[in-house]
Amino acid sequence: MKLNELRPAKGSVKKKFRVGRGVGSGNGKTAGKGSKGQKSRSGYSRALYSEGGQTPLTRRLPKRGFNNRFRVEYTVINIGMLETLTEEVITPELLHSKGLIKLNMPLKVLGNGTLSRSVEVHADSFSKTAEEKINSVKGK
Repeated sequence: MKLNELRPAKGSVKKKFRVGRGVGSGNGKTAGKGSKGQKSRSGYSRALYSEGGQTPLTRRLPKRGFNNRFRVEYTVINIGMLETLTEEVITPELLHSKGLIKLNMPLKVLGNGTLSRSVEVHADSFSKTAEEKINSVKGK
């Protein structure tokens, strides 16, 4: 086989359909756009949110309350889950490796559950009860 003998697979190459090239072409005159109206004009492009005469979705949905752009969302873990771990120093990386949290958000420790041994916990934030429970068993 030579380079000049190479051909694409049969049926894989389709000829581009040339629109608006005379009545005899099969799609001339109005070029498949029908006659008259906004959609038939040159330069027409429909807005993405346009729904014809129907009230657009953005206007049908209720808008309520206040959305704080600067709110910080935490990934949380309870003191009770820390009790199940055997390590003395608990870091977000350790919790991630055990499959308990995801690392894409800051970590907050909450006070649900009990802690019976002294541990060192590294996190971005602690609830008051979590802090009290960690300090009560002489943890850090």
